[in-house]
Amino acid sequence: MEYEDFINAVATRAKVSTDQAATITGATLETLADRISAGQAENLAYQLPDGLDSCLRKPLRQEQVKSSLGFDDFVQRVADRPDVDRALADAAVRAVLTTLREAVSRDEFENTIAQLPKEFSQAIEPVGAGGGRRPGS
Repeated sequence: MEYEDFINAVATRAKVSTDQAATITGATLETLADRISAGQAENLAYQLPDGLDSCLRKPLRQEQVKSSLGFDDFVQRVADRPDVDRALADAAVRAVLTTLREAVSRDEFENTIAQLPKEFSQAIEPVGAGGGRRPGS
């Protein structure tokens, strides 16, 4: 999946502009990188297009976030980032995670989700739902 395809899929799913989608995608991936192991973040980064991979490859922060925090806390951390519209954060985070599932291999996505609380799985659209690619297209 190319960068533009990823951002367009997020924009369609979240019903936001592509500029907003790009901002929220970066914020979501950076927050995700705080929640999963460095090795898993690197594995995801290898499968993402240029421009998105760097969001997962960042120096570790002093305050490493615990993966045990729930989905609502995750959304709040994304919403607290600069340039993120708080009103759009929940739907946009869901859109990014759903699009991420389509952009990387099944194994990498499942390995990522396995490092997060179970409620993250429930936040992702079922396969074939929403505005992204459909099977066979």
